[in-house]
Amino acid sequence: MDFSRVALDDDDTAFLAEVRAFLAEHVTDEVRRRDRETGDNFDEGVHLAIGAAGYLEKEWKPAAEGGFSRVRRRIWELEKRRVHTPWVTWGTTAMVARAVATFGRPELVEEVLPKVFSGHVRMCLGYTEPEGGSDVATCKTRAVRDGDQWIINGSKMFTTGAHNCQYVFLITNTDPDAPKHKSLTMFLVPLDLPGIEIQGIRTVDGDRTNIVYYSDVRVDDKYLLGEVNGGWTVLRGPLDTEHGAVAAAPDGLQDVAIMAHQAGFMSAAVDAVAATVARPGPDGARPVDDGSVAYRLGRSVARVEAALSTPSIFGRVAQAQAMRDIAPDLMDIAGPASALPVDTDGAADDGAAEYLYRFAPLAGIYGGTLEVFRNMIAQHALGLGKPNYAAPAGK
Repeated sequence: MDFSRVALDDDDTAFLAEVRAFLAEHVTDEVRRRDRETGDNFDEGVHLAIGAAGYLEKEWKPAAEGGFSRVRRRIWELEKRRVHTPWVTWGTTAMVARAVATFGRPELVEEVLPKVFSGHVRMCLGYTEPEGGSDVATCKTRAVRDGDQWIINGSKMFTTGAHNCQYVFLITNTDPDAPKHKSLTMFLVPLDLPGIEIQGIRTVDGDRTNIVYYSDVRVDDKYLLGEVNGGWTVLRGPLDTEHGAVAAAPDGLQDVAIMAHQAGFMSAAVDAVAATVARPGPDGARPVDDGSVAYRLGRSVARVEAALSTPSIFGRVAQAQAMRDIAPDLMDIAGPASALPVDTDGAADDGAAEYLYRFAPLAGIYGGTLEVFRNMIAQHALGLGKPNYAAPAGK
């Protein structure tokens, strides 16, 4: 990483060396290979080691409460990304932990947060339903009070990480007759309760997500977050974080838009293909010396740079769309052998473009589809009003 615009003092330089040595020890080739095979985007051994070293707590807390300084936070984030540390489950856990700290009862906070920092407690998001699409407020999973407990029935789709987590941040409907944003109640549900069944689903890029069934699951009242029917208030913070609808830091020491870590796959694919077409073939000619190859490669590089420079929620859309736009071009430029996946003999670029091609459609779905984000931009940033999905009026 080029820190030419940020002068590192001796302590921060030592911290950079410390982090690199720590990650080199724990995020090994075997960890990365296993992560590709499982599709979990999580490794328990690595996660527990990070927790034991105090890095989870320092990443979660602000500097005023013992967390990383702004410079060290940026060093930590970039170094984790550089070595492809499995990260997804910590991302959801950190978001949910903030909601627990804000809306949870003291006994729940005491039960959860210390183990979050040690790495022994992880949390996932129970939002989407099989027929619900991206509008989480259309929730049909029911929670009915029964004394000092709640009985939950329903199902959730795309609960990524549930099989590696101890709790799910679950959105439920507690008043079907109320307007949809006033019928929601949030719970932090232990995933080892009777009546919960987790079934794995593989996505086209090889990742694992889950569908989770809730059948007469009894949850104690202490796991309620916020007020009954006040779940939208609890949910807004994590949703804004996931959508990237948060204010930029004035010091510039952060990604300009959410999902830049995932856009790293795009940068890696461009670099790998550029290296491939720069090598002479059997006839001594380099593919990049062909004007059409150079043009298409250059166009892909320009799209990557533009996407990575686009801020806020706009960047969320630009990055995912750029992945979809350039992945087919990169595979075509690299030739037929680019269709071979990573660690396959003969793969043109060790599978970088092929993985990007499979990952690109999902990058425009995770955390909400591109269509949803474009509507959010139109409505909230451009003031164009709500979209009209009514059928065209008959003549």
